[in-house]
Amino acid sequence: MIERVVVLSDDAVESGGAAGIALRSVRLLAARGIPVTVLNGSQEAEALARVPGVTQHALGAQSLTGGARAAAAVRGVYSPDAARFVDRWIRENDTPGTVYHLHNWHKVLSPSVFRPLGRVADRLAMTAHDYFLVCPNGGQFDFQAGSACERVPMSGACLATQCDRRHYGHKLWRAARQAVRQRVIDLARTRATVVAVHDGMLPYLARGGIAPDRTVVVRNPVTPWRATRVRAEENRECLFVGRLEKDKGVDVVAAAAREAGVPLRIVGDGPLKDALLREHPEAQVMGWRSPEEIAGLVGRARLLIVPTRWRETFGLVTLEAVMSGLPVLVSRHALIAREVAELGCAETCDPYDRAGISAALARLAADDGAVRGMSLAGAQRARALAPTPEAWCDELLALYGRILATAGRPATGGARRDPRPPLADGRRGPGAGPLRGAAAVPAEAGHPHP
Repeated sequence: MIERVVVLSDDAVESGGAAGIALRSVRLLAARGIPVTVLNGSQEAEALARVPGVTQHALGAQSLTGGARAAAAVRGVYSPDAARFVDRWIRENDTPGTVYHLHNWHKVLSPSVFRPLGRVADRLAMTAHDYFLVCPNGGQFDFQAGSACERVPMSGACLATQCDRRHYGHKLWRAARQAVRQRVIDLARTRATVVAVHDGMLPYLARGGIAPDRTVVVRNPVTPWRATRVRAEENRECLFVGRLEKDKGVDVVAAAAREAGVPLRIVGDGPLKDALLREHPEAQVMGWRSPEEIAGLVGRARLLIVPTRWRETFGLVTLEAVMSGLPVLVSRHALIAREVAELGCAETCDPYDRAGISAALARLAADDGAVRGMSLAGAQRARALAPTPEAWCDELLALYGRILATAGRPATGGARRDPRPPLADGRRGPGAGPLRGAAAVPAEAGHPHP
């Protein structure tokens, strides 16, 4: 019996990222009558303050992007305060029926939280919203080469490669943090359950050393922006929704749209906002908007552009769009890209090829029939790619039930599959189907951070 679920996260911010997914799970679980405790590294979430059955505890620490750089670097590798914060709650409140679910740890909490969580590892689920559990830069991506990385994380070839978005010194700091994570928790032998948000993550997590028999897939929930199909074929405006930073490709979107002569509306905020306003006055840069406002903007859009430059793990915005009947031009690096393209509701692009994106935008701007076909395909078929929030909550409860049912039992012996399968030509990984992994639970942020 589930007595309590403890949700751990770097922060408690309402967003489409890992923190937003964590908060959604809190609300859904509480609505089912499950007591929930939130432990987060920053501040309490105001949105949860009055939710019955939810208690919050906040460390009140800064993100690694704030404060003195040297102190942040030390804190990011190992935060004693975060370790004590989690350890205290476990010592004072843990019960055999308590399940722990860690969502993100690399922006505030640091690898130190794995030390106290190790004591309850057989009742711990860890969602891999990105690849930080195994990869130093979190993306399984070479940001300097602009291509997916096929190196074994933390191998000699990995450590010798400058793949970081910033500089090699930052890569070495990330590698040091990863080494601490490896020392604090051995993911090849852990009793914890690692939850991937997309099937395509499994071989990469395995290659990084996570035991395949401890990995399951539970896709994030998706709610379409609109309940009725966007009549995209009648519209002319292209739309970008997301953080305004280079990893998301908004710079190439703005340049390609201007070159193609198509109107562009940009919803979001971030470090590139000022440059976009200065260099692309023809684009409408709106800042963040509420879901209700986005729903209205989507009704006037012809297509959404998602040119992420890294190996995005889930693609929430893409799925929100196609389920609404809005066609998407999506980066080939996104794990969801092949699925939405095969459904006929999206086309893929190379986020490093501005001319190619421009040509695709110009072609789709002139082809009402193709756009209408993509719109209908998404509205009619895309729901199969991700669960509703209620169905997702059912999956989480099933997962927690399985975790508690096996907690305290001796680890099963026997041969273990090779945790580092090759991924280049003839890639191999766990089996097929909407859910994969030994736990087989019945069948969504990502973005690399500091």
